[in-house]
Amino acid sequence: MRTLGFIILSFLAGILGAFTYTNWLALQTTEIVRYEPTNLSLQTLGLTASTTRSSLSALPNEDFALASANSTPSVVYIKTLSEQYSRNSWFELFFEGRSSQRSSSGSGVIYSQEGFIVTNNHVIDQAERIEVIHGKRTYSAQVVGVDPSTDLAVLKVNATNLPEIVLGSSRNLQVGEWVLAVGNPFNLTSTVTAGIVSAKGRQINILRSNFPIESFIQTDAAINPGNSGGALVDKNGALVGINTAILSKTGSYAGYGFAVPVDIVRKVVDDIINYGEVQKAFFGADVVDLTPEKARELETEDLSGVVLNYLQNNGSAEQAGLRKGDILLEIDGARINSQSDFEELISYYSPGENIEVLFKRENILNRTTLTFTNREGTTSLIKRELYESNSLGADLEIVSPVEADLLKINTGVKVSKVYGGLIRRLGIEEGFVVTSINGRTIRTPVELEKILTKVRGRVRIEGVNQQGVKGYYSYYF
Repeated sequence: MRTLGFIILSFLAGILGAFTYTNWLALQTTEIVRYEPTNLSLQTLGLTASTTRSSLSALPNEDFALASANSTPSVVYIKTLSEQYSRNSWFELFFEGRSSQRSSSGSGVIYSQEGFIVTNNHVIDQAERIEVIHGKRTYSAQVVGVDPSTDLAVLKVNATNLPEIVLGSSRNLQVGEWVLAVGNPFNLTSTVTAGIVSAKGRQINILRSNFPIESFIQTDAAINPGNSGGALVDKNGALVGINTAILSKTGSYAGYGFAVPVDIVRKVVDDIINYGEVQKAFFGADVVDLTPEKARELETEDLSGVVLNYLQNNGSAEQAGLRKGDILLEIDGARINSQSDFEELISYYSPGENIEVLFKRENILNRTTLTFTNREGTTSLIKRELYESNSLGADLEIVSPVEADLLKINTGVKVSKVYGGLIRRLGIEEGFVVTSINGRTIRTPVELEKILTKVRGRVRIEGVNQQGVKGYYSYYF
């Protein structure tokens, strides 16, 4: 009887245990199901019912669509055609020799509805014919002006009511922001790629100019051949830069693209449109980054600022009381931490403007006022005077005093543009400054043209290139 009682008690205990466990498990399952959506709720993502709609519209997918729709109508396709010459004998110097046509392409951005287009200088360099393709229309374009120091060029097409792009701000652009590269890579028109701003103020030493301004925006948005001159835009489709270069061992995109900041673009393009050339402000000095080695040499522990390493004779910096070895810290309250910072800040100013400079000399802070000059050493606005030599096939100009001082020459004539003719067949590159021919000093473009068109026998053309390296060309006519 006692055994039967134990069996019944055990049976009831088992039933009660199973019932308790089943209900406990159900409660636990209910808890899991009930709390799981909470972990993925809008509140957990930092959104509320009142802000859900507006916040979701700021997610990347919506940004890309908006930026693309706002910017692609303002980006054009550019085709260029140029002649390439080769010669097999000195006799062919005076004749066309053998030539072949070379075509290339790139991108451009509609700067104004009146038909002004901004692109890279290297896209249209040495082009004899330029076409701008917008949608289904093709326009013949003329060069308004170029600025090799920023690798920018301005074109003009005979059209109105074009969809000009909205200008943004590169100074307010932050590292990590989303950007789009809009252009025509590999002849694929209206291509859009996305990325972020990887860095600002990059200096990559690609510009062949006596006064280069390199303070590039670096982006990981894919930029390939054909994107040059295209738009880098922010998440609203506003222009923040002009795509210029890639860093690659293969010639194709490898993760690094660079664009000229729009605040520099705005100054350069407006000057070219209004004056025919950039009203470049000259500080009268060159600077280098303040490295630990340079800091030890100057007996300072602070690595802020840049160091003056060259002063133009009687230039703006010298007249302001600055000396070689001074450490520049601020310009009009804006901090300077690198050479690219300095060059970008200077590019915003025009000749005749005054700035306050904070600098350190022998670890003592000082302030001075500096007045910018133009390339002629004056404070007035200037207009570039080019001498077009049809017989030589080049545009020539007298080298400016500022440039002559930098190149350490007294005088000379610069070959500013080569578009065919004898100069190209001689192989003389753009930017070369001719200082003498057969020992005779060259001071004006007319002298250079007269001598080269009449000289016979052996000819030695001496001069200096854009990097300040002296050299010569030797021919027998």
